[in-house]
Amino acid sequence: MKGIFRMSSGHRLRDVEQQRPLLDTEEDVVERCSHSGATKPLWFIQDCCGMVCAFITWSLVFYADFVVTFVMLLPSRSFWYAVVNGVLFNSLAVLALASHIRTMLTDPGAVPKGNATKKYLESLQLKPGEVIYKCPKCCSIKPERAHHCSICKRCIRKMDHHCPWVNNCVGEKNQRFFVLFTMYISMISGHALALCGYQFVTCIRVQWGQCSDFSPPVTMLLMIFLCMEALLFLTFTAVMFSTQLHSICNDETEIERLKNEKPTWERQTRWAGLRSVFGGQPSLLWISPFAGLKLPTLLPKRTRKGGAEFSV
Repeated sequence: MKGIFRMSSGHRLRDVEQQRPLLDTEEDVVERCSHSGATKPLWFIQDCCGMVCAFITWSLVFYADFVVTFVMLLPSRSFWYAVVNGVLFNSLAVLALASHIRTMLTDPGAVPKGNATKKYLESLQLKPGEVIYKCPKCCSIKPERAHHCSICKRCIRKMDHHCPWVNNCVGEKNQRFFVLFTMYISMISGHALALCGYQFVTCIRVQWGQCSDFSPPVTMLLMIFLCMEALLFLTFTAVMFSTQLHSICNDETEIERLKNEKPTWERQTRWAGLRSVFGGQPSLLWISPFAGLKLPTLLPKRTRKGGAEFSV
């Protein structure tokens, strides 16, 4: 049968699209060594569209923070109103941006590239007649529920979707941070809308005379744009947050749902799914994007041995 390889041990390898040779190359060795080392290089997708979307995301958050702080809170006559809302809004903004960074710079669960080698297949100790799948695009053995991303150019474990706003795939290892990102963005969007509504009422009462340090036309334009931005982001992130929780509780990724794939795995319960994504028992660490933070190395040192480079 075309696309199926029979191994000497009785195992079979099914190539989902086309046949590729199973050879140990220098690139394969370097890739496997970099994944098995104690330190891993920084994960960052060099996609122009994704980097522009990430920059826009940060710019809009900073714009919202500017309008809330300098247009609405600092000119306020109530000291405690300004302090409480300022601390709350800026804290949520920091948590949102931290979640965005963790989502963007965390390996979403990439399968080692080029691991479809004879030596690796022998190390799997497969049962006779067992079928495994090989991705012809990145020459990797695809684990169950892994899908290939054409932008990341890697197979991603439990890939949910590729989000340009975080310039990364949402997968097994960074879904938690994406959920936190959507949650905190929706919270600061709702907070900004509430502050804008209160500010509009205050400015109308004082006839736009003492409600802001800016001129009335500038103040109105800044607040109208903030309302439009907050309403758009609140709608988008609230929907994404709810769909992500639904996927986690049902143990089904967005790709699996859209493709209507029949589950070949044993579904987890809702609490088991939440614990597997957020880690451990429910605690404040579930909502912290700083939990488990480890600084990666930008450029790992490599030493040559026998013509191939190895990470150390």
